[in-house]
Amino acid sequence: MTTSTLFNPPDAPDNQRILIVDDDPLILELLGIFITSFGYQYEAAADGKEATEKLAEHDFAIVITDMIMPNMDGMQLLKHIREHHPNTGVIVVTGHTGTFSYTDVIKAGASDFISKPFNSDELEAKINRIFREQQIIRELEYLSNCDPLTRLYNRRNFAEKLLEEAHRAHRQGYQLFLAMLDIDRFKEYNDTHGHQAGDEVLRCAGNVLQQCIRKDVDAAFRLGGDEFALILPQIGAEQARQVSQRVQENFQNLYIDDKTGISIGLASFNRHPEQTWQEDIDDLISRADKALYQAKAEGRSRTASGD
Repeated sequence: MTTSTLFNPPDAPDNQRILIVDDDPLILELLGIFITSFGYQYEAAADGKEATEKLAEHDFAIVITDMIMPNMDGMQLLKHIREHHPNTGVIVVTGHTGTFSYTDVIKAGASDFISKPFNSDELEAKINRIFREQQIIRELEYLSNCDPLTRLYNRRNFAEKLLEEAHRAHRQGYQLFLAMLDIDRFKEYNDTHGHQAGDEVLRCAGNVLQQCIRKDVDAAFRLGGDEFALILPQIGAEQARQVSQRVQENFQNLYIDDKTGISIGLASFNRHPEQTWQEDIDDLISRADKALYQAKAEGRSRTASGD
């Protein structure tokens, strides 16, 4: 049996773009020169209204905005960002008019504050701090949704993701399959070889699931113990069975022993207008569970359908 590859927390996005907003072309030019020298990409907007249009078209990690602008001032823009782009950091740039205080902009949701005239060192430090904080938040979100042993998504994330995918499948008119899986005779293996060996089997199973699904389309979960699940959107019944077969073959190729395998129950999502969404989700899970027990009853290391 080979050691599985663990899946690491998310890296910082490749495209750490910054949107700069000011009605003074000279300030925009200066900010652009600074940001380019820091190694980041940027776009520019002449006022808050143009900034909202650019935010609707592209994702930006940080917005650096002046406060006094025509059409939509910085405070209005800040409110818009907090409501529609809550993960975007905002650095507010102010002059010496005293119209807005540091307390005002921080209470309104700004990440930081810088006064004109500003220097490049101060600006770079504030930008880098926000990027570090955003990375920490991504890692914490990942950990809260991750099973620490297998690095798959956990049961908490499973419930949220399944409901989200069911809504999307119904809205866009494609099929959605759920695969419930568990490791055959895992308790026997664990009792015989010890918990450390059992944990390695679980890690290997998680690795196999990741290798057998489509990146950024399907999702793999550890629900607890030796129970796993796959959410398979935009896929037909035959394709879902092929995924199941691939999982079983790849797991068998690990040569753990001649008794341990993976049994799989498959079911497709059906929307019943007379029922709530949660009732339909519960029905999907129940059918996949029953199919899993059927597969185990038929000889294990098999796939059964709950449709």
